[in-house]
Amino acid sequence: MSQLKERYKKELIPSLMERYGYKNVMQVPRLDRVVLNIGLGEAIQNAKALEAAERDLEAISGQHPVTTRARKSIASFRLRSGMPIGLKVTLRGERMYHFFDKLVNVALPRMREFHGVSRDSFDGRGNYTLGLKEQLVFPEVDYDKIDKVRGLEVSIGTTAETDEEGRHLLELLGMPFAKD
Repeated sequence: MSQLKERYKKELIPSLMERYGYKNVMQVPRLDRVVLNIGLGEAIQNAKALEAAERDLEAISGQHPVTTRARKSIASFRLRSGMPIGLKVTLRGERMYHFFDKLVNVALPRMREFHGVSRDSFDGRGNYTLGLKEQLVFPEVDYDKIDKVRGLEVSIGTTAETDEEGRHLLELLGMPFAKD
């Protein structure tokens, strides 16, 4: 079991139960899933871009990504319905905790001029989304083997009912929020 999950069970659950007055352990917010997403508009012209991004995403997550396809045709973008335009990976369980730990303790501190992540990127239901400008902040990605620097979206799904509960949970788990 990952250290983060053990810490959550031993320290954070009692702390959250006390703060929000939960009567049952199952009411306590927890991490539900982490979704990594790369949008590849360039895949329309360059089919090799999909393979390179797939390699990077697999190295980062430790799991094979799923190709996302266009739902609609858009003539001005030369896009037809069903064309591959992105990749995504949904992490749950142990892999999710290992990835979250790596994101907070390794990847985010490696970003240039990093002052913390935004406090405002919650969706109203306790889920948090974070955009990274480059995949190079992850140690698994070798700078010499990438074809292009790509952005990456990380969505962290929690079981929290409100943004305040979700923010508090992520703070306790070590998410470095920016100071206002």
